[in-house]
Amino acid sequence: MGAKKYPFTQNRELSWLRFNDRVLSEAMDETLPLLERLKFISIFTSNLDEFFMIRVGSLFDMMHVKAHAIDNKSGMTPKEQLEHIYRAVRPLCEKRDKLFGSIQLQLRAHGVSHLAYEELESVEQKYVKQYFKSSVLPILSPQIVDTHHPFPHLQNKVIHVCAMLKFKSKQVFAVIPVPQALPEVLFLPGIDVRYIRMEDIILEFMDQVFDNYTVDEKVCICITRNADINPDDEAFDVGSDFRKKMKKVLGQRRRLAPVRMEISHSISEHFISYLCEHLTLTPAMIYTTSAPMTMGYVFSLADKLTDTKRKALTYPVFKPQYPARIHKNESILRQVQKKDILLSYPFESMEPFLQMIKEASNDPTVISIKITIYRLARKTKLVEYLCNAAENGKDVTVLIELRARFDEQNNIDWSERLEEAGCTIIYGFEDYKVHSKLCLITKKERGEIQYITQIGTGNYNEKTAEMYTDLSLLTANQEIGQDANIFFQNMGIGNLMGSYKNLLVAPVSLKTSVMRLIDEEIAKGNDGRIFLKLNSLTDIDIIEKLKEASCAGVQIQMMIRGICCLLPQVPGMTENIRVFNVVGRYLEHSRIYCFGSGKNEKMYISSADFMTRNTERRVEVAAPVYDPDIQAQIHNVMDAAKSDNVKARILCADGEYIKKPFTGTAVDSQQLLMQQAQQQQTTPSELPQKEGFFSRLRHRIFK
Repeated sequence: MGAKKYPFTQNRELSWLRFNDRVLSEAMDETLPLLERLKFISIFTSNLDEFFMIRVGSLFDMMHVKAHAIDNKSGMTPKEQLEHIYRAVRPLCEKRDKLFGSIQLQLRAHGVSHLAYEELESVEQKYVKQYFKSSVLPILSPQIVDTHHPFPHLQNKVIHVCAMLKFKSKQVFAVIPVPQALPEVLFLPGIDVRYIRMEDIILEFMDQVFDNYTVDEKVCICITRNADINPDDEAFDVGSDFRKKMKKVLGQRRRLAPVRMEISHSISEHFISYLCEHLTLTPAMIYTTSAPMTMGYVFSLADKLTDTKRKALTYPVFKPQYPARIHKNESILRQVQKKDILLSYPFESMEPFLQMIKEASNDPTVISIKITIYRLARKTKLVEYLCNAAENGKDVTVLIELRARFDEQNNIDWSERLEEAGCTIIYGFEDYKVHSKLCLITKKERGEIQYITQIGTGNYNEKTAEMYTDLSLLTANQEIGQDANIFFQNMGIGNLMGSYKNLLVAPVSLKTSVMRLIDEEIAKGNDGRIFLKLNSLTDIDIIEKLKEASCAGVQIQMMIRGICCLLPQVPGMTENIRVFNVVGRYLEHSRIYCFGSGKNEKMYISSADFMTRNTERRVEVAAPVYDPDIQAQIHNVMDAAKSDNVKARILCADGEYIKKPFTGTAVDSQQLLMQQAQQQQTTPSELPQKEGFFSRLRHRIFK
């Protein structure tokens, strides 16, 4: 391992693993309901799956293409990074398995039982055996490997039941993919919630599948493959349809090289060697796990419970609130024209934004709606309203990114639906993903053009808007609207280098503007102040600039949920930088940049993290927040996070997280914002409709 170029940085991948360990720590929190703890184990597991598919996958590619490339944050080659990753993951998986076992035992006391076949009652075993014969066996695709049957391709993240069989004196390998048409678990009849995993059922009845053979050894395995396919690696075929290309990419993803194998229990060295040889794996890439290899079923368990048990085992129900400052029965468009509106998800509902788009689709003064889309829900009202607008003769332009990782097929389907309705569809750019969250409504009233702009930190996804913390600004500021209009014009002609007066737009101006804003704080010395809320910080140029600011005496506070390659509180380098994160009921997702303090503060909300991919290789938008009342709302969100002493953890100079020292009253920031949203909620009939009400309400909320 070479010397680190920067003593105040850490490896990106190892930083991410520390974040996922932080997720797992929520499963250890005995104050949380048991099913919520189980969900955190599921989230940890799916996070790790994606980490291996994408990050480990890309390092494998680098190892073969740029073997001697040095990571400037850690001094490691791709091979060295992989070695560290595989070692670091093992204790995390062991911790996960131990937690899973403990929580399962506790759930049994509540009548929720994850069972092995031998634990079933005799009547249940009979039920499972009958289910296997009638519903499982007919759709299995078993295969043996011999001279006539080559070793099959094992699909990514599909569980396979494998065995070493013996026929006479000959040993053969056999494999059965668990059909994806089957549920992950089989729920057993009865009052209590008792279930068995599908692969365990198939494993139990292997001898019935291969009835001419003797089963010597059997195991469940799951292969994780490199899924880091960049559709821009190959030049576009002249005249080719982008959707067709993306469909091809999705097909490729299913066949890439293995980067990990999970096995359900220990097996013989002979069996291991056989799998390693045929899958091109090393023993370091194999993880024995007692926890399930896929855990999507966890999120449906609550639906099986009685109301009483559900209350005992899950979070209290919280429904995103319709903001009291918005009148349901009044035009949203008119309300925005009077006063900027900020929506804070998931504490507040996405409904006002959707209501605004629905209203715009039918408003005769609206001439166009333009929007960038990165991820959408499987079921979405937004597409329905955009299609309605197009069918009503509005000019609807949708810039949809087909390369939103793992949502590609969903976006392909929606793009086709929008196109059929008459919307103009634009697909991103060859070398740049469009990750911005921008919507522009153009009205013509009394012969004048009027713009209403929405800028968000998160996707237009009704489902994640109830799970991720995000901000959505609705503004009639005409200068911002003019910038947004120029943005869409530039996107339409493929111009990524456009000029904007108010919006910060990557890849052209966002990074340079951020660096300039940091320089402005450096000039203030000890009076300089910076606050950043991000999901990830990896951009080395910004990291160096923040270190420079720290050395100049600027006080820097950063709330970074995931990867943070900057190490804070390194003496003489980053000692004026404090980094913390909050992992709780909801996924922290909003991006906020604040420079300065008091009346001179410059505040932005953005779609962009400070990762090189966001600042240099994506189309991102950051919008200034000019309205003092909106600034106060955002400060309220920031202050809640800063005061959190329950879910907050502090990042130390060694890269480890420690619990924030507890002083005074316990503050769970997300819980606090939920309570505030409920307290501010007022029924529409109670809302005064006189002009000036919003100002009075805001004063009452933020005094």
